[in-house]
Amino acid sequence: MAFPLAAPPFLDIFSFSDCCGIFAAMGQGHFILHVKEFNEFQSVLKKLLADSYAKVVFLVDKNGSLLSSAGETADFDTTSLASLAAGNIAATGGLATLIGEKEFSILFHEGERDNMHLSVVANRLILVVIFNQRSSVGLVRLRVRRASEDLARVLKAVDETAHGEEEGEGLIEELTEADIETLFK
Repeated sequence: MAFPLAAPPFLDIFSFSDCCGIFAAMGQGHFILHVKEFNEFQSVLKKLLADSYAKVVFLVDKNGSLLSSAGETADFDTTSLASLAAGNIAATGGLATLIGEKEFSILFHEGERDNMHLSVVANRLILVVIFNQRSSVGLVRLRVRRASEDLARVLKAVDETAHGEEEGEGLIEELTEADIETLFK
């Protein structure tokens, strides 16, 4: 689920389930994305959008869930796009295995009007950049490399926060009965 600028005030975490199937080894299990990290993802995507002259940028987990997006998303079925991007990475992962490769971490699709660049980030996320003739594959690849480093840094912070929460600093312990009642009003 993605929000245009920031998550609504009543929702302060996002939760994504364990990785499964071909990506089971790549997943680090269940993780919680707090608003701070979500906003950092958004910031990286917006910078990539501007710096690469792309039309739209999506961040997808390997299960096919859209985490965040920036740009002209109104013309896209974002749910299908996220799911198909994950399927594309999975299919090419199978092809890579057949020829003895670990994976193909970067994919490029060229169309008549638009092009699509898909890349695996930190072995857990998929960065999808859709661009047209205003940009070039070289520019997109260059900007994606930097954005991938930034996204990996944010993901590392998510993991560190989750590790701290597992050690008793978690959100559940802090919930009061009043907080729970507020959720159902």
